[in-house]
Amino acid sequence: MKLLRMGAPGAEIPAVLGEDGRTYALSELTADIDGDFLALDGPDRVREALAAGTLPLIDPDGLRIGAPVARPGKVVCIGLNYRDHAEETGAAVPERPVVFMKDPSTVVGPYDQVLIPRGSAKTDWEVELAVVIGREARYLDDPEAAKDCIAGYAISNDVSEREFQLEFSGQWDLGKSCETFNPLGPWLVTPDEAGDPRALGLRLAVNSEIRQSGNTKNMIFDAAYVVWYLSQYMVLRPGDVINTGTPAGVALGLPGTPYLRDGDTVELSIDGLGAQRQIFRNA
Repeated sequence: MKLLRMGAPGAEIPAVLGEDGRTYALSELTADIDGDFLALDGPDRVREALAAGTLPLIDPDGLRIGAPVARPGKVVCIGLNYRDHAEETGAAVPERPVVFMKDPSTVVGPYDQVLIPRGSAKTDWEVELAVVIGREARYLDDPEAAKDCIAGYAISNDVSEREFQLEFSGQWDLGKSCETFNPLGPWLVTPDEAGDPRALGLRLAVNSEIRQSGNTKNMIFDAAYVVWYLSQYMVLRPGDVINTGTPAGVALGLPGTPYLRDGDTVELSIDGLGAQRQIFRNA
């Protein structure tokens, strides 16, 4: 099942994409797709309503697609989680997940404009598999238990400013939390439809030139392990988003490859999860 939110920023309508390819409104079931909706078995209720044929149709033409989850409580990120990415950046392959946080307000729609920060010389791209939490994860017993806490998956662009992140302060959050730095979506795809999260192809192109082409099978720590691991150190709550890392092909790891500039277009896709497209503009 593919859940989405459509409309102007701050006024999105919750919706679902049916198997017939048509879009159905969820306003009779919920005010939004958020933590409360996920915690109260919202996806199951949507599934039942779809089967009953009780949901009204929406004409999606001309409607903006927003992030598929409203107001994440937190965005937790895993760094260096693909061996090829660690190698291209000259970093050691981590023995434990590398964890950092992003400001949740960085989350925007998959086709929204992304702003290059003032003073930026090294704004970079990162296609990532995002995990959306559907029920509280706290001191989980094992990665298998983590699977029951996952509401679904989405595409994330973990946009990064490398000077801010690595050179100016050494504090990763400063290079990750600039406004608009986390396009998410277009859909929240439930686990039954997303396919095996350990075998999804990821791709990213800049100005139609392929930069990243990887597969989640090359993750060091898979999605379920990451959720289990994080639950030992923090409480994950419904609506939280986890960015699980990026494969090789970022500008940081490709000497001579230009970083993003005003007017550049970035296109991303992950098997079964749809596609994104952003135009980057100077703030």
